[in-house]
Amino acid sequence: MLQVGSPAPSFSAQALVGKDFKDITLENYKGKWVCLYFYPLDFTFVCPTEIVEFNNKVGDFEALNCQVIAGSTDSVFSHLGWTQADERLSNLKYPVLSDITHKIARDYGILLEGKGITLRGAFLIDPEGILRYQLVHDLGVGRNVDEILRVLTALQTGELCPASWNKGEETLGKG
Repeated sequence: MLQVGSPAPSFSAQALVGKDFKDITLENYKGKWVCLYFYPLDFTFVCPTEIVEFNNKVGDFEALNCQVIAGSTDSVFSHLGWTQADERLSNLKYPVLSDITHKIARDYGILLEGKGITLRGAFLIDPEGILRYQLVHDLGVGRNVDEILRVLTALQTGELCPASWNKGEETLGKG
């Protein structure tokens, strides 16, 4: 069972990177933080709002040495078709992986087996491959990307951070 503080499940998958298909693995990003997030399905309503928001904030993640990776159970061909059909998605700055076998979603505990799609899962993985944060939403509610960035920043302090802590505020010291 997936648990914060344990090694994140490794993965290897084909992804849409720009306009190209590439094989990516979690190990490709060793030494970096990874924000891996899943959305339910291409060509839907809430999903593009999240994808665009992550894209708008990708520079903020990069400034924190964090690679954003999106994924769904759709094929890379579906990802490409969607990014070509929806102008808002035409210039994604991060990979969108295809979990067509459902293995990654199952390993991360977010697969809805009967539907073949995922819940809205977001995972922060540290540079050593340890899962440090997980957030799972139901299908109809989008995530707050700023909150994920806030948590990433707090995790990187290595200190105890009180509720609603923000960068520049006092921490509670070492844990």
